Amino acid sequence: MADERPATAGETTSDDGRTWLNRALEGRRRESRTVARAVEARATGDDRGAHTEIAGYAALFNTPATIAEQFVEVIDEGAFDDTIGDDVRVLFNHDPNQLLGRTKSGTATIAVDADGLRYTVTPPATQVGRDVLELVQRGDVDGSSFGFRVLEDRWTPGATAGDLPVRHVQRVALLDVSPVTVPAYSETTAEVRDQAAAVEAGVKAAEAATVAALAARRLADAKQRIDEHT
Repeated sequence: MADERPATAGETTSDDGRTWLNRALEGRRRESRTVARAVEARATGDDRGAHTEIAGYAALFNTPATIAEQFVEVIDEGAFDDTIGDDVRVLFNHDPNQLLGRTKSGTATIAVDADGLRYTVTPPATQVGRDVLELVQRGDVDGSSFGFRVLEDRWTPGATAGDLPVRHVQRVALLDVSPVTVPAYSETTAEVRDQAAAVEAGVKAAEAATVAALAARRLADAKQRIDEHT
């Protein structure tokens, strides 16, 4: 499913005041994905301005992951290109009440490299900030996640008859990134599950049609051979 972004620079609005992103997100629901990869805590600055950052990867490119036992998903390189420069919040466990930082205020950064989407955040001197930092330093938080809405994706059948369909995520609206305590959890929507089921059903229907055509051909060949010997 693809949405055409206006060719003009900036957040071009329509007559009703909606931006291209507002229009693109209509009807799409929030999803989240996680990465079971170490979250780091590191000291930065000098003695006078020392502080500790939390850093991790919220997404990895070209890394197949099975979602809800129904499809395989791959985040394509370029999926986050439109989000760099947006105001993105870093939350703990995707809880908006546990804000760790945001790019708008300069307390968080997001960047794309060859591996995926990487974030850094300077936790606030609040109870939440201190607690999350302590958990990361102890190794209790060992994964990261990102909340998003898909703007463009591509579905393909599995490589073999028994394989799950594959969803390539090509462009997203990034909602937030989060260090998380349960990195194995991914949340998807009923709409996406329906798309996966439709792709799989299409593959099975094509396979059934192929089998039926082959059986009909064999039957016709058998009848021809009988006719030739009668």
